Amino acid sequence: MGMSMVNTSWGIGLVIGPSLGGFLAQPAEKFPASFSKESLFGRFPYLLPCLLVSILALAATAVCFWVPETLHFHTRSDEESEDSCNAPVASTYAVDMRGSLQRYEEKSRDSQQRLLKNWPLMSSIITYCVLHLHDMAYTEIFSLWAISPRRHEGLSYSSAEVGEVLAISGFGLLVFQLLLYPMVERTFGPVIVSRIGAVLTIPLLSSYPFIAMLSGLTLALLINCASLLKNLLSATITTGLLFLENRAVTQEKRGAANGISMTSMSLFKAVGPAAGGSVYVRHYLNEFFFFPLFLLTRKLFSEPLF
Repeated sequence: MGMSMVNTSWGIGLVIGPSLGGFLAQPAEKFPASFSKESLFGRFPYLLPCLLVSILALAATAVCFWVPETLHFHTRSDEESEDSCNAPVASTYAVDMRGSLQRYEEKSRDSQQRLLKNWPLMSSIITYCVLHLHDMAYTEIFSLWAISPRRHEGLSYSSAEVGEVLAISGFGLLVFQLLLYPMVERTFGPVIVSRIGAVLTIPLLSSYPFIAMLSGLTLALLINCASLLKNLLSATITTGLLFLENRAVTQEKRGAANGISMTSMSLFKAVGPAAGGSVYVRHYLNEFFFFPLFLLTRKLFSEPLF
């Protein structure tokens, strides 16, 4: 449940963030009664979402000052530590603490080397990084594809409509991860769940170009279902990989293992938006060999290659 909630929070942030940006961008056009075109928000149409995100970041930074520290070095029970108010016991406790810190630093060097040779851990981290690269590229491409005109195989959606699709996906992700995923994980295990999610992602993405051929209520219904299912599968795979990473090492090494995982994942995620955007721009310029997966699938099935 804990892993599921952590991954759910991250996934909802990735979904709700773009949806808020879509709702709040260009407020002078969407809310003319509240924002005039001559106002600050009218002259800078993307100032409102940026300002809101900055306020949220400032609030999160302030909350971090009250987050309790969880790293402790216990050389005796808490009861003995509380009773060590006299000088001799306090000095003995300080010596023990310094000794434990030295032993911890010596062991940490060896444990880091052993972690890099732990193939179950490293294979999970590699898969985790590639998955997040894919997710970030998808997030970048989806919004660009949804607002693109029909002549470029897009959906001709407005930013508000894209925001609605992402908001529905975020709500569905929250319900699934909190209520259904723990039961699914206990029934099938993280490996089987991750494998099923990875396999289902391929035909799901391949169906996007065919969804773009629709219109009206059918298009809205199917694109919402596809976006929701894509986010559910991504969150399912990610949570399963986090389980595998933490089960591949002992309790005292999980902090270092998660540090390696998050650092590597951040590097891959930094490449994701640039890679996804460049891929879609290449498609937009009709350079065939750089098509995204779902646009390439449509090209293969709807018209000859050459």
